[in-house]
Amino acid sequence: MRIENRIEIDAPMADVWAVTIDVEALPSITPTMTRVERLDTEPLDVGSMIRIKQPGQRERTWTVTEFDQHRRFTWSTRILGMTMTATHQITSLDDRTANTLEIELDGPMARVIGPLLKPSIRKALATENLGHKRAAESQAPPATQP
Repeated sequence: MRIENRIEIDAPMADVWAVTIDVEALPSITPTMTRVERLDTEPLDVGSMIRIKQPGQRERTWTVTEFDQHRRFTWSTRILGMTMTATHQITSLDDRTANTLEIELDGPMARVIGPLLKPSIRKALATENLGHKRAAESQAPPATQP
């Protein structure tokens, strides 16, 4: 099962990417994260491990499985007998940026539990994307008036 949320951000890709990879700042931009702790000191890349605490859930360790500098990264964790994979992808729209957040649930329990989790995951992705939008747009210089 795959759930996706896409939002357009009035900021250049570099600003959106900076927000995207600053995973430790997530609790300051979205209420869907209460604590994020990097478990390594190297720059975010394949193999990086991050411990995340979300409201109403126990802590989970997420591992970066794909990393395409300035465009996309994917991380995954195990939950309720499933693998949960989250993808953060940005795409240029000239002077704007599309930010796409995606969750994929896989494994034997995905068909059973996935439909029950879908509404809350959909809401969380929308909330997180709004947080990314606010954070990235606050970094961008104000547009000039003609």
